[in-house]
Amino acid sequence: MNRWEELTGGRTGEDYAARFAALAAAGKDVHGEARLCAALVPPGARVLDAGCGTGRVTIRLAALGYDCVGVDLDTSMLAVAREQAPELPWIQADLAEFEPAAFGVAADFDLVVAAGNIFPLLATGTEEAVVRRLAAALCPGGLLVSGFGLDREHLPVPPSLTLPEYDAACAAAGLTLVEHFANWDGEPYAGGGYAVSVHRH
Repeated sequence: MNRWEELTGGRTGEDYAARFAALAAAGKDVHGEARLCAALVPPGARVLDAGCGTGRVTIRLAALGYDCVGVDLDTSMLAVAREQAPELPWIQADLAEFEPAAFGVAADFDLVVAAGNIFPLLATGTEEAVVRRLAAALCPGGLLVSGFGLDREHLPVPPSLTLPEYDAACAAAGLTLVEHFANWDGEPYAGGGYAVSVHRH
């Protein structure tokens, strides 16, 4: 069981979607992740949303002209994604074991995005395996973009992964650091409890 399942019991899809719908209705920007991804690769690029949840990022990028695939383990989250965008490919799989070919999907993504604290909410000890799986899904020159909290203030669980540890896992998987940002708006990272990291295959 991963830390997300321990936290939610795998029954939070509708509540999660409702929270972001309320934010959007209140005029809050809920598309920062998609905006940064769109700044990194052009429309038409293939994007894998790893830990896609209810599909918020996938659906937005698809609307902007990207060729998107969403993958998640949480049944309740995927149920919402499939209801909101039945035309898009949604895959239920554990990221630590994910092989695109097993689902008839080519492993040549231009960008893999892991938003929403995916890495700190993985099963403890699987972080390096997940990085390897996501790196293997990239085409040469493809980008892995992940954003997650580094301290208790930015996480719903105690911190489990430091930025140097994540960078080391990426390096071991053959990825090179491009840049760390402080948020999905692309502000420079200068320390702090949240980071968005871009690594190139």
